Amino acid sequence: MKSAMPYHGLTSPELRALVRPLLADPGLRVTDRGAWEEAVRELWDGATHREERYAAIALTGHRAYRAWQDVDTLPLYRHLVVTGAWWDLADEVAGGRVGPILLADPARATPVVLGWATDDDLWLRRTAVLSQLSFRDRTDTALLRACIEANLADPSFWLRKAIGWALRQYARTDPDWVRATVQQWDDRLSPLSRREALKHL
Repeated sequence: MKSAMPYHGLTSPELRALVRPLLADPGLRVTDRGAWEEAVRELWDGATHREERYAAIALTGHRAYRAWQDVDTLPLYRHLVVTGAWWDLADEVAGGRVGPILLADPARATPVVLGWATDDDLWLRRTAVLSQLSFRDRTDTALLRACIEANLADPSFWLRKAIGWALRQYARTDPDWVRATVQQWDDRLSPLSRREALKHL
């Protein structure tokens, strides 16, 4: 993993084992939304090691704070994606945080995700493309198409890989739609995205 931020060297299971009792401790429970967001930002922005940012993401997703997983939290997730600026952080936020908000409140969240799809920031655009990764038959194909089309010309490996991944995942639900869409885009779709999209078809 390339990262300017050093690691403590904890494995994912070790980190989960450390974080779990802290998140479950009633004495450490945050009852105010503003204080919760402040805690997330302080842990994230003050991080000296990457595991601290993983812990911040875990804090955002704990069941005790499920009521705050709504459109009003998207600016926080935007901050995490832009300042995290790497796939391991952006992808977790895309699928595990932004996606559920989009699914629960598409009317309000869709315009935000569409805005991210054309943002100057690469990682926000990747987040938009991957936000519906687990939606299956609930995928908004118009949104998926718009997020991908906005980035077809981008030469970035990270976007081309994300486009292919998003299409490949949706192909499990509607392979005909993916085949037709790939054919329609033709050479506007990068070879990498095409290979990924058609990998299991």
